[in-house]
Amino acid sequence: MEVLIAGGHGQIALALERLLAERGDTARGLIRNPDHADDLRAAGAEPFLCDLEDASAAQIAEVVTGADAIVFAAGAGPGSGPERKDSLDYGGAAKLIEAARMAGVSRYVMVSAMGAADPPEGDDTFQVYLRAKARADDELRGSGLEYTVVRPGMLTDDPPTGRVSIAERLERGAIPRADVAAVLLAVLDDDATIGRTFDLVGGEDEIAAALRSA
Repeated sequence: MEVLIAGGHGQIALALERLLAERGDTARGLIRNPDHADDLRAAGAEPFLCDLEDASAAQIAEVVTGADAIVFAAGAGPGSGPERKDSLDYGGAAKLIEAARMAGVSRYVMVSAMGAADPPEGDDTFQVYLRAKARADDELRGSGLEYTVVRPGMLTDDPPTGRVSIAERLERGAIPRADVAAVLLAVLDDDATIGRTFDLVGGEDEIAAALRSA
């Protein structure tokens, strides 16, 4: 499997890249900063310089072409203002959706966020972020692509447990980034997750069982 990961230097992306490489799959990581390329190579991924905010959909499609699946794990990140939440968390995801269609890549997995199912009004940066995520999720669901939307709870750097809770709606909770990456890998392997949107937090069930029961 060849997987293109937007936001290739993020912690979830790097963990997913390592998981893919460990089993012999290929990961292409999209990055903006060339200084991050060696970190991707160390994780077993191929780095590709591509700024989702500045590049056109046609330019992005050139990088996407040939991939079996896309994972959108990019984000404006802490410290960014409302404008970047809209331009990357929504705009970058939407542009990558367009690029996927242009390149003929049908499988698209979105890393969204808990709270995007019912985003709040207001001008607070986090409120804007959740609305941007909600718009991106809606755009993907209406795109005709084979989508899965994964909405993790609060992300931590704790060691992975391999045990999660998955459902359409969950109470707020936390989950290690490494467990999110493992769930993304399982989603890519499981066609039964196509067309599904679900919340994700730490739990008691092994990942495969949690996906089945959800």
